[in-house]
Amino acid sequence: MSVKIGISLIAWQNDDLPELTKDFTTEGAMEDASKIGYSGVERGRRMPADTAGLRAYLDRYGVSLCGGWCSGNLMVSPVEEEQAAIRQQVEQFAALNAPCIVYAECSNTIQGMINTPVSRRPKLTRDKVMAYGAKLSELAKWSADQGVVLSYHHHMGAMVQDAEDIDWLMEGSTEDLTLLYDTGHLHFADADPLAVLDKWGHRVHHVHFKDVRQPVLDWVRAEDKSFLDGVAAGVYSVPGDPDGCIDFQAITDRLKAIDYDGWIVVEAEQDPAKAPPFDYSKLGYDHIIEICGRSGLTTG
Repeated sequence: MSVKIGISLIAWQNDDLPELTKDFTTEGAMEDASKIGYSGVERGRRMPADTAGLRAYLDRYGVSLCGGWCSGNLMVSPVEEEQAAIRQQVEQFAALNAPCIVYAECSNTIQGMINTPVSRRPKLTRDKVMAYGAKLSELAKWSADQGVVLSYHHHMGAMVQDAEDIDWLMEGSTEDLTLLYDTGHLHFADADPLAVLDKWGHRVHHVHFKDVRQPVLDWVRAEDKSFLDGVAAGVYSVPGDPDGCIDFQAITDRLKAIDYDGWIVVEAEQDPAKAPPFDYSKLGYDHIIEICGRSGLTTG
């Protein structure tokens, strides 16, 4: 059993808050990620759009495609319409042997609204989330039949945000739908990352590692700030940051216990003026290698 270590380039190229990272290029980010030792990167918007161009781009830096974001609209669209909307990405990811598509419902999210407090996120009933899960299972099965696993990303500001939402989504869906497990979003949502992993580890197909600076999170809650306010203020960081509060050793121990053999992806959006991307991304990589070794997780 082994895991692979990847990274999202969001520390260098933040699509939600582009002003934060305007002085960085995708090419520089790719060079940094490869130099640090990451085996893969998640797809970014500034990478080549065509499959042949993207393959050559990844090969140039010696990395694999280890997933990528997909903004879903299934809540307001028929399954067939959503299939058509994401078909190009599914076909591209299948051709490039990506482990999954990172799917998240965005038709009703507030995650990108800097003036809307995260406390106002859509909170649906159990029945509505379970019905959505059943519908999403159809899309996930179709995607798997095309050669790409669909992994659902619970996210701050979205309709599937906390542990209860995840329970409902998983209970309402078939095993065609897998779960992306994100440590930082779980802690931000006041969920216990270990408890979620214990309950739904058999559905976890993809993992995002990000840490949380608790004083910044406390400020977001006390001042009723938006998700993006929190990001800009530094609510997230990488594993290994002494300012973080998540016990990643306990999490890699659990991943070993459930025989996880997928990707662990560092995804920690920060202000690069305060957290230089290369330095922090290397800190995250080195820490993951260390704790995986202690847990008995082979990396490669």
